[in-house]
Amino acid sequence: MTRPTAEVAAGGLARRPGTSRAVALLVLAVVAALVPLLGPSVALRGTGEAAAPGVGGIALLRGVLFAALCLPAGELFVDRLARRLPDAPPERPPDWAMFAAVAGFVAALGLAAVVSTGNLVPRSLADIDVGGLYRSPDGKLALIEVNAFLLAGLCTRSRRPATQVWPLAAVAVAEALRAHPAPEHYPLLGSALTLVHLTCATLWAGGLLHTLRMLRRWRGREAGAALLGLYARVAAVLLAAITATGVWSSLRRMPAGTVLEQLTTTAYGRTLLAKVILVAAVAVLALWARFRLRRAADPLTAYVPARAEVAVLGVVVAVSGVLTALPLPIRWT
Repeated sequence: MTRPTAEVAAGGLARRPGTSRAVALLVLAVVAALVPLLGPSVALRGTGEAAAPGVGGIALLRGVLFAALCLPAGELFVDRLARRLPDAPPERPPDWAMFAAVAGFVAALGLAAVVSTGNLVPRSLADIDVGGLYRSPDGKLALIEVNAFLLAGLCTRSRRPATQVWPLAAVAVAEALRAHPAPEHYPLLGSALTLVHLTCATLWAGGLLHTLRMLRRWRGREAGAALLGLYARVAAVLLAAITATGVWSSLRRMPAGTVLEQLTTTAYGRTLLAKVILVAAVAVLALWARFRLRRAADPLTAYVPARAEVAVLGVVVAVSGVLTALPLPIRWT
């Protein structure tokens, strides 16, 4: 009478994967939140550099903004790849674009509030000068991001949700321009490098996440392996572009003769080094997944390293948020 029936046992086994996934997602979310909140103080320790007030909160908001950019862009990108498969199943995972737009809007609104007070953390609503946003380049870019996420959310509920690509592109352009202010030498070159870097990174991270969600929805069908292989070929080009633009951008801020020293003595350099190590780990996982796609008897075994890859990419997004909030290490070049 006390022995579990076969149905109960089977149900228990069926629930374990879902519980494991929920726990894994919770752990990843906690790590992704702790990295921007605690990362700046760790990176700044012993450098003698001063960070802006509320740097941890700003890093968190930027991390959320980047994640909100990755999710819908990845969905649009992979859905386009899936349409190229002649035998692709019609099933699609639930759309996360609306949730991403809301999160991005809130993060952009928080960052705009900080810009309106002269990059100080507002202590009350009275401190926020909305009109002042129109009088500075950073304020105008912040308003563009707020409005772009609002428009992206409206596009997701329209008859043509793919039109959200335009407000998402506006966010990417605004971020690229914000990262390279006018006092910098050749700011347009820096903005162009950042735009390519951010676009490729967004498609890589968001695209991989949506690809894995598609594979899970298709439940081991052959089209899943074909989609993963198609994504892997594009991801190789994206990784090459990310590496090239990342190295070039770093050398513009840290001349070749000072890179090794600044990677350990400045907060920006330390965070950049952490990001490089994480991206290298992601590249190894991507190569492992590609090897399984080509050599394994079951190509879908590539799902395991690809799932680890997307988890590490989530941490990379969080570290990128920290990187944008820290003081630049040295003079412009």
